[in-house]
Amino acid sequence: MAEAQQEHYGQQAEMLANKVKKRYRHLRKRFEREHIEVFRLYDWDIPEIRAVVDWYAGHLVIGEYTRKQSTPEWLPLMGAAVGEALGVPPENIHLKARYYGKAEGRRYERIDHTDRTITVSERDFKFIVNPWDYVDTGLFGDHRNTRQMVREMAAGKEFLNLFCYTGTFSCYAARGGARSTVSVDRSKSAIQWARRNFALNEVPEKENRLIQAHAFEFLSAARGKSQRFNLAVVDPPSFYTIEKEGESFDIVADHLRLLTDVAALVRPGGTILFSTNHQSFTDQLALLNAAEVEEITGRTIPEDYLHKRKHIHRCWRIVL
Repeated sequence: MAEAQQEHYGQQAEMLANKVKKRYRHLRKRFEREHIEVFRLYDWDIPEIRAVVDWYAGHLVIGEYTRKQSTPEWLPLMGAAVGEALGVPPENIHLKARYYGKAEGRRYERIDHTDRTITVSERDFKFIVNPWDYVDTGLFGDHRNTRQMVREMAAGKEFLNLFCYTGTFSCYAARGGARSTVSVDRSKSAIQWARRNFALNEVPEKENRLIQAHAFEFLSAARGKSQRFNLAVVDPPSFYTIEKEGESFDIVADHLRLLTDVAALVRPGGTILFSTNHQSFTDQLALLNAAEVEEITGRTIPEDYLHKRKHIHRCWRIVL
């Protein structure tokens, strides 16, 4: 690495470390009182420092928003500076490359095979996360408020969690008094992970079913069985491909079809919470046969995920 570049990277590392340390001091004590051990410390706040930094109960997950100009030296330097600023040992620092557009699908690919996990707190819940093996760790901190919203809405409801990932929404719904929950994901490992989260939070599987299935296949089968719900969460990936069937899903092109199929399973007066993290999303929700459609993004993004230039996700409440 050229001396000038090394000096430039050193300046960036110092700026990032100072920013993160200040943010950590601001958030730490309050989140400790709330038993929240996963929170965001930095997300590209300085335009030239294309990084994201998350705190996980004494671990740091540090990502670089990659581009053609990215070099292999940059991210380790940022990670070392942030770790030193917060007193986090190198073995607890996890470096990730993050991608845009359809390449974002790579975020779900396995990047290591340690199978190591840690358990983190979120309010009165415990969740298993894996900062080693995936870009995404098993817990989306940006939906912390949305999970609490589900808990407050769930009493007596039959709840559907489509694209359930590790089942965290279902844990909240069960604790909120849902009559039953159904959690669906195409990934076998996600369903196994959700099962571990259920056990950790004493969520009985008898009333809280876990189903490994592709979303549209599940929806079709549920329609045939006249299965119905009155609360649903739909938080799909922006893109995915089912290689075996040669089918693909694009959130912009296919969300209306998806939500129409979900709506067919929701009783009149029931609610769908629909979310996407696609940064160029244009919705067609006015075409949905619904009694009410309201964007509630502002209520669902926690303080630590607010950003001046972007929404980490968008979210709608759809009443049938």
